[in-house]
Amino acid sequence: MDTANIRNLNRMLKGDPKGKIYKLLSFAGSGRDIADPWYTGNFDETYLDIMEGCKRFLKYLKDNREIV
Repeated sequence: MDTANIRNLNRMLKGDPKGKIYKLLSFAGSGRDIADPWYTGNFDETYLDIMEGCKRFLKYLKDNREIV
């Protein structure tokens, strides 16, 4: 799911020269996509992926003093 979204964003924005587009799970140290419940039928797995990504993204923001 993430790879397709990134490809579409890059097409719409004519690329990402400032490197501002990320996969959510990259903040959790993973390059994989978030599980897509449309295809897997597993909403629990998707929920856990999103929670992990959000928690790690929040930690990233705190560690980099983007938020307090």
